[in-house]
Amino acid sequence: MKIYDARYVLIGLAIFVGLFTIPFWYNMGRAVPPPDPKLDTPVIQQMAVKQCVLPLAEIRTGHMQLLNDWRTWVVRDGLRTYVAADGKTYNMSLQNTCMDCHSNKTQFCDQCHIYAGLEAGTVPYCWTCHIAPKENQ
Repeated sequence: MKIYDARYVLIGLAIFVGLFTIPFWYNMGRAVPPPDPKLDTPVIQQMAVKQCVLPLAEIRTGHMQLLNDWRTWVVRDGLRTYVAADGKTYNMSLQNTCMDCHSNKTQFCDQCHIYAGLEAGTVPYCWTCHIAPKENQ
């Protein structure tokens, strides 16, 4: 079987592959270092046992689901306390529970959100209802 114009097909295929892989070649070696959220707020420093509502791996990936669940339980069901897996109870509140410990929003929340791909100008919808915290260094 003979392929007519094989030379042009192969040249076109090479150009397509080259154009398709330009973003990979352009970004090679430019990996952004992962964020290093600052956990040195006054409230966290005073804690005897430094632990969050959920274990670290779960809170990193599932904090938005937890906050959405809290919102639903508080607003629609009237529940106000959350019982963690270890039996400790927490007030279901973004501002009074989460932001009490993580009062350094720019060094904690914003750092990870930008790394995860949220554009710098976008604001997570937490702050459409809640008042953004004042920075406590």
